Amino acid sequence: MIFLFFLLQIPQGVPHPDDSEPLLLQTPFDYIFYVVLPVLFLIGGYFWWRRKKKEKKKARMIN
Repeated sequence: MIFLFFLLQIPQGVPHPDDSEPLLLQTPFDYIFYVVLPVLFLIGGYFWWRRKKKEKKKARMIN
């Protein structure tokens, strides 16, 4: 009985994680969007984090 209750709550016609397909990298845009941009964000985030850390350390030395 409770199984039927939960089964009725699953929406129909919406994508589910088990329905997903593998990522197909077929165009240059796909490579840029899914590979290059995330790597650039990671590298940029690392350098931003280092700069903030140095600024905080410098501010502590002044005070």
